[in-house]
Amino acid sequence: MSKISGILITVLGLLLFNAPALADAIDGDWCHTPDNRRLSIRGPDMVTPGGKHMQGDYSRHYFTYTVPAPEPHAGATVYMQLLDENTVHLRVGNAAGAAPETWLRCSPSISALRTFPST
Repeated sequence: MSKISGILITVLGLLLFNAPALADAIDGDWCHTPDNRRLSIRGPDMVTPGGKHMQGDYSRHYFTYTVPAPEPHAGATVYMQLLDENTVHLRVGNAAGAAPETWLRCSPSISALRTFPST
């Protein structure tokens, strides 16, 4: 192997291992924009679209919970899968072949944005 190819391999290896880490956990606030539903996940703790605080089965890329009464589909299991940093697919029940709902990471609310004094 030539000296130049060895240097090239070393540089490419350093670039590969120096890539920025992306958030890869399902934790966060999720929005379903067609109907303005929201839910929040913090480890096993969650707030359902109906506002119920409860716990579900958590892993970094998956989350499942049983829909509480009186929310729509009460008693059904919801399955969520993190697709990428900002996208989750959600399925209600074991509806084989049914298209999943696509939920997106919510934008920060206005109250969460940093404000600056007027000049």
